[in-house]
Amino acid sequence: MDAMTQLSTAATADAMVRLGIPATTAPFGLRSLAPHFVAEGPAVPITHLGSVDVLLEAIGEAPVGSVLVIDNGGRRDESCVGDLLTLEAQRAGLAGIVIWGLHRDTTELLDIGLPVFSLGSHPRGPIRVPPGGPAMYAAVVDGIVVRPGDGVVADADGVVFVPRDSMEAVGQTARAIMATEKAQSGEMRGGVSLRDQIGFEDYLAERASNPTYSLRDHLKARGGAVET
Repeated sequence: MDAMTQLSTAATADAMVRLGIPATTAPFGLRSLAPHFVAEGPAVPITHLGSVDVLLEAIGEAPVGSVLVIDNGGRRDESCVGDLLTLEAQRAGLAGIVIWGLHRDTTELLDIGLPVFSLGSHPRGPIRVPPGGPAMYAAVVDGIVVRPGDGVVADADGVVFVPRDSMEAVGQTARAIMATEKAQSGEMRGGVSLRDQIGFEDYLAERASNPTYSLRDHLKARGGAVET
């Protein structure tokens, strides 16, 4: 996937701040199995209660390119995804798996190559006896409610969830941020400092006379971008 086509979590989070959308970033600790893993697509959320059948059901109904978001309650005493489920998701055309819980078969998952994000690994699978009933197409990740079709953006920095109705605006803004930062990086590699590019001396002068003037205000006026 082209680096400018795939949204970065950093640009996505910045775009949500710029648009005034509440941040819905997964907590620290929910990480990629490999630094190069990236995933982006609509969420297929599912609650795991101890049996793999609901996960297989969700995979069977998931649109190609979607991201399976599994709510296992953040449990640290069992894994709920291994190599067979991951391979099944890959064969079904999913873009990745996000687990609010643990995985196992780490070596095999890395070999399969489907991006997986979790809280870590644990060798034992579930030993709970799940209740009967239909699959629950909902997930809560550390208090973040993930609904079907919400946007999922995941990379080495973590996971960001974007409300479905905001995904187009967030995507456009995030790509604009990425393009600006790529151009600024090119200028820096060519010898032009970031301070010169964003007119930092002008910002300091304005701030001296107007203490409420923020760097974010300055960048908005000039069309620049930087971590703020």
